[in-house]
Amino acid sequence: MTLFAKACFCLSVFAAAAPAIAAPAEPVPAVARVSVGKLERLALAPSKFVEARPVEVWVPDDYAAKVKAGKRFQVLYMHDGQMLFDPATTWNKTAWNVHETLARLMREGKVGDTIIVGVFNISKNRYFEYFPEKFLDEMAPDVREQFIRDGLKHAPEADDYLRFLVQELKPVIDAKYATRTDAAGTAIMGSSMGGLISVYAMSEYPQVFGGAAGLSTHWPGTGKHNAMLPLAAYNYLNHKLPPPQGHTLYQDHGGVGLDAMYAPYQVFVDQIARDKGYTDANYLSKVYPADDHNEKAWAARLELPLVFLLGSK
Repeated sequence: MTLFAKACFCLSVFAAAAPAIAAPAEPVPAVARVSVGKLERLALAPSKFVEARPVEVWVPDDYAAKVKAGKRFQVLYMHDGQMLFDPATTWNKTAWNVHETLARLMREGKVGDTIIVGVFNISKNRYFEYFPEKFLDEMAPDVREQFIRDGLKHAPEADDYLRFLVQELKPVIDAKYATRTDAAGTAIMGSSMGGLISVYAMSEYPQVFGGAAGLSTHWPGTGKHNAMLPLAAYNYLNHKLPPPQGHTLYQDHGGVGLDAMYAPYQVFVDQIARDKGYTDANYLSKVYPADDHNEKAWAARLELPLVFLLGSK
């Protein structure tokens, strides 16, 4: 058995290890009910890049009044959109409740005016869309070919997913809502594999995303410890993580369940960021030893990344 086969990918193991984010295929739920603000599901034209999926946009209660007064809103793009707002519509009956935390932080003056764009995942495509495609360039040719064949099933899709976000979705959001269109007013966030694609999005499109947050970022890339995929990530970040000027990066992980794997990998990512010149002003990495790998834990620690990305600098 090759070193790669021993060390790296087993999609079935990963799916079993992270049921909170690897949901089975289900009918598209109704638009979530929210206790604060307003949620709208967009009607989008067919994408040239990805399979159709729902996209929901949350705006605060005072959105219309502030728009009338000439205010522009920051935009937070979030992956796994079906898990964000209403536990009654999620497959595991838990949700981030991100709108409630964000609304409170705006009332308290800790975060500027912001809307949320929740992009649903397609369960069968989630791994292929969220695994950063250019990590493959950092692998030895034989390892890369085997991973593409056996891990990605000949379907690396992350770059097309980002093209959908940047070339198709963002222009719709900026045309329909009173947004800040600059990178300083645009952030992206996700958990687990969604954390990986968030860091990758800011690295590939630093002129679009000024901030990124990964909660429980899944640097191992699989459900088992390995060297190959994290090493590819480190090599990519060494030459593609954008300079700290104009960028903010948040990372965290727990210490229970799947999150118990993450500490040794995150240490290297933290050092890469520091070597790139990131300081406490624009890079934050936190550990929550008692937290597991699920929406309940991510919801409980949302305030810190939201303030770090969207608060007054």
